[in-house]
Amino acid sequence: MSYDLKITGGLLFTGDDTAPKYGNLGIRDGLIVAVGDAPAPAKRVIDADGAAVTPGFIDPHTHYDAQALWDGAMLTSICHGVTTAMMGNCGVGFAPLAEGGKDAVIGLMAGVEDIPADVLEIGLKWDWRSFPDYLDRLAEVPRAIDIGAQLPHDALRLCAMGARAQNHEMATPQDIERMRALAREALQAGAFGFTFGRVNGHRTAAGDHTPSYSAGADELIGIASVLAEFPHRVIQGVSDMGYLDGPEGFDPEFAILEGMMAASGRSISFNLLQRPEPGADRIWRQLMDKATEIAPSGHMLRFQSAPHAGGVFFGLTGSANLLASYPSYRAIAHLPLDERVAAMRDPAFRHRLLAEKPALLPSDAPRFAMPYQVICDIEATADKLFALERKPNYEPAPADSIGARARAAGKSALAMTYDAMIEDDGHNLIFMPKFNYNSGNLDALYEMMRHPHTFLGLGDAGAHMGYIADMSYSSFALQFWPKRKAGGFTHHRIVHLLTGAVADHFGMKDRGRLKAGLRADVNVIDLDRLSIDRPRPVNDLPSGGRRYLQDAHGYELVMTAGTPVLEKDEATGAKPGKLIRAAV
Repeated sequence: MSYDLKITGGLLFTGDDTAPKYGNLGIRDGLIVAVGDAPAPAKRVIDADGAAVTPGFIDPHTHYDAQALWDGAMLTSICHGVTTAMMGNCGVGFAPLAEGGKDAVIGLMAGVEDIPADVLEIGLKWDWRSFPDYLDRLAEVPRAIDIGAQLPHDALRLCAMGARAQNHEMATPQDIERMRALAREALQAGAFGFTFGRVNGHRTAAGDHTPSYSAGADELIGIASVLAEFPHRVIQGVSDMGYLDGPEGFDPEFAILEGMMAASGRSISFNLLQRPEPGADRIWRQLMDKATEIAPSGHMLRFQSAPHAGGVFFGLTGSANLLASYPSYRAIAHLPLDERVAAMRDPAFRHRLLAEKPALLPSDAPRFAMPYQVICDIEATADKLFALERKPNYEPAPADSIGARARAAGKSALAMTYDAMIEDDGHNLIFMPKFNYNSGNLDALYEMMRHPHTFLGLGDAGAHMGYIADMSYSSFALQFWPKRKAGGFTHHRIVHLLTGAVADHFGMKDRGRLKAGLRADVNVIDLDRLSIDRPRPVNDLPSGGRRYLQDAHGYELVMTAGTPVLEKDEATGAKPGKLIRAAV
């Protein structure tokens, strides 16, 4: 036997939660054929020299639903070791699509996921109707990594009910049966499962609740029951868990989750977050307790947890700008970045803006789920704002906040914010943690990640183009958590939460581990060099739209099906990836 490629001298992380061992890896025809001892010759030999050799990471939570139709490079993923990505999360997506339903799903994705409407109009051909048609379109695009799709509830409801879904009418038995038929069709075509969203903050571009926000238990359970007709399928969901109704709102909402699990016989992966709203901080612990409580019954509630605080970036290069409501800034907002920065460096301009009162935001201000009052009242929120340096610190201390720094310098928070925003020629960003940071540290996340039903995700790659850049979560987790003094994790535990644990959830038996016979989706990572940069804007979307990329350093090699798609932190341009379909 000879190999196409052999990796030697690496520290092999199998994808199980076990300590790594030094060894070699032999690869042929896109598969791993030897692990540990690989004595045969190879066309190409890569000396890993003690670097970590891991399975390719599986990202369970992306919103590539649009981007995957025009972008085969998938730079947002491959630069962080991701070789398989799952989309269709949180109940939002583009299929099935009723005749004349394009505007509704564009408004949905523009509002919930911050994908500009003109990008969707221009970037997509809109030449599908059914979910199988949509999968076929995805299958036509050459790509660097593998992608899979789940059936989103909002698109399903819009297709079955039209305007009545947007008006939040309750589904009739006939509507539910229509949705069940469409779900069956999607699952038969290879959808990995069904996803739903019930979040007050998820709004359309017009500011309305998403169509599925007010769906009844009979509708959700009825759709979920179709999954029982197929081999391994999953449910993914996000919900406020009734916190708006007070503590008594949790149990009725959890009963819906139990009903869906019982009807489908399948697990639910749930977005696990520490929320900042009054009365909502308790929910993540309640969910973990419930997951442990119901596990003996056979109901499996799993959790997708981010490894860092979730929030929004503000800056001169993004969609959210802390100075957007100040008249002087609005007068120059149309200028190129370098001209805006030049104007803002003028002492007279600075003095004038700092003396102004912020105006109300314009009616076309972004509507992503974020308290935009911060833009109009920086002084009141400055203790929650942190300047993001070139090498980001995602666990900043309270003393590092804009507010604390302003007080120490004897300046107003507005002045400190102003000065921070023009640093680095206007490329500096200010980070406002919203989730998982109520105590000013990541201790809550430590508890979430330790739960036995947790795996890592919530990177939202493909969405929130100008607000968020959480697609670096895998690199951050490997870099940060094993070194954190209070509550560190081993590298092999983190690798497991990025690979084997995710593969098990989705029933992917052909990937997620370094094992002979599995796909050669492999990373070689210099853990000593692993780091991530501050997000940077690029204007490469259809219609010239802007998005953030976040570069990583330390990835010696990323392979999809035995073909290098990234070497020495640089994309190779190879596209060995494909659409993957769940087994029927």
